Amino acid sequence: MVDDRRLPHALLLEGPSGTSKMMLARAFVQYLHCTGRVKGDTDSCGRCPSCRQHEGFNHPDTFYSFPVVKKGESTVSDMFASEWRTMLTEYPLMDFRNWLVLLDNVNSQPRIYVTEGAELIRRLNLTAVASERKVVLMWLPERMQPECSNKILKVVEEPFADSMFVMVSDNPGAILPTIYSRLQRVKVPRYSESEVASYLTGRCGIDAVAADNISRLSDGDLNRAIELISVDDVSRQWLDMFASLMRLAYQRKVRELKSWSADVAALGREQAIRFISYCQRLVRENFILNINVDGLNSLTAAEADFCRKFSPFINERNVIRIVSLFDTAIADISANTNSKIVMFDVAVRMCMLIKC
Repeated sequence: MVDDRRLPHALLLEGPSGTSKMMLARAFVQYLHCTGRVKGDTDSCGRCPSCRQHEGFNHPDTFYSFPVVKKGESTVSDMFASEWRTMLTEYPLMDFRNWLVLLDNVNSQPRIYVTEGAELIRRLNLTAVASERKVVLMWLPERMQPECSNKILKVVEEPFADSMFVMVSDNPGAILPTIYSRLQRVKVPRYSESEVASYLTGRCGIDAVAADNISRLSDGDLNRAIELISVDDVSRQWLDMFASLMRLAYQRKVRELKSWSADVAALGREQAIRFISYCQRLVRENFILNINVDGLNSLTAAEADFCRKFSPFINERNVIRIVSLFDTAIADISANTNSKIVMFDVAVRMCMLIKC
C-alpha cells in the first residue's frame, strides 16, 4: 500500500488477542514515515530521524489513542503517556490484563472517551510537521464511548487529505457499524502451533516437548502461551472456582452457591468476564472428553486431572444450554448488571443443568 501510494484513509487490523497486531501496526506507520529507505527496501531503515522518533514514541505526526480510566472531565490518552510507553516497551503483544495493571485499576473498564475524539480532531486539523501524512494509531476502537464513535465517524466519512487512521481491534464486531463499514480491513490470523512452539523455544528458552504442549494449549495466542509457561495462581484459582461451582450445584447447596457468587463478583467486572470465558472453555473441553474424541483436548495437567472425573456430567443434553448460560452472563456483566446477582442466577440454573 505504501509503495504503490494507494493508502486508505482508515485501516483496521483485526484478529484475536495475542497475534502481534499492534506490533504490525507500529511497523507499518514507521515504514510510512521513514525517510531513509530506498526503492526495494522491505522495512523502515531504523536510522533516520523519523525512525528514531518512532522508536522513542514521540513522532510528531503519530497520535496514539487507547482506552483509559476516567481522570477528570477532560480525560484523554496523553494523560497516560508514561504507562503507554511502558506497555509498548514491556508488553508489545498487548495483553489487556497487563494494561489494567499499568493503569493500577484491574477492576476498571477502560474507555476511549468523547474528549479524546475532540482532541484527535483538533490535532488532525493541524498541519503535518515531519511527514506528508498524520496518523492516528488507535488501539481497541471497540472501546470508544458512543459519543466518541460519532465524533470519529465524521472524520472517517470526510477525512483530512493528509491524515489516516490505523485501528487495531481484538473484537471488531463491537465497533460502531457505520465506522466499521468505512474501514479497509486486514485480518491478522492466529499463529500456527509450530509458530508458537518456535517462538517459545527461541525466545523463552524452553525445551521442544514443553513448547509443543503449550502451543497446543494456547490456540495460537502468544499471550496465552507465555502465561502457560508457568501456570500462575490465577489459573489455579479459576480451576478451583469452576470445580466448586459444579460440585455445589450438583449437591444443590444454595447457601454455599450464594457465597460462591459473591466471591466471583469480588474479582471485578473484567476479571469476572475472563473467569466466565474460562468456564466456557472447560465445559467444551469436558464435552470433548465425554464423547471420546482423541487429540482435540487442550488442558493443563491440573485441568486434565479434574476433567477426567467430571467430564461424564457434560453431555449432549446440557452442553449447549450451559455454554449459552455463560454467554448470557458475560453479556449482562458487560452491560454493568450487578455481578453478584448475575452469578447467583448462573449458579442456581446450574443446579438444574448439571443433572440433565
